[in-house]
Amino acid sequence: MAGHGAPTIDITDINQKQPLRLAIIAASWHTAIMDGLLDGARRAAADAGIEPDVLRVPGSFELPVAAARLAPHYDAVVALGVVIRGGTPHFDYVCHAATSGLTDVSVQTGVPVGFGVLTCDTEEQGLDRAGLEGSSEDKGYEATVAALSTAASLAPWQAVNA
Repeated sequence: MAGHGAPTIDITDINQKQPLRLAIIAASWHTAIMDGLLDGARRAAADAGIEPDVLRVPGSFELPVAAARLAPHYDAVVALGVVIRGGTPHFDYVCHAATSGLTDVSVQTGVPVGFGVLTCDTEEQGLDRAGLEGSSEDKGYEATVAALSTAASLAPWQAVNA
């Protein structure tokens, strides 16, 4: 969800309607940005009355495999990471792998995966989206709200094998 035009989604009573299990997976690169994203995700979970499980992985490339392992055990998963453009094609490969991998996990498992992976040209752009004091956006919070809202919306249609 982009800052401009984003919907207002109230999750304050979401867990009372349907108790939800939430996993947050966070990469470790770019500590200040990741700490902000993780704090935002935890704040959204608290606003929803949920105590999430948190798993840290080395980088954004590892998010899809962690999400694939955890998704069958949760109602929603949030993946948090940041990839900052450098002087090589590495940025494109990691961004594509993380995006495709997380999309595949969500579609194949039927578990919503909140996409909180920042793909930035500069570290300053990441800091501005990390939900830190002075940031213009809080993408960790937004990704968590999106995942929980989607999970709550899909709850009436639980998978037959669930």
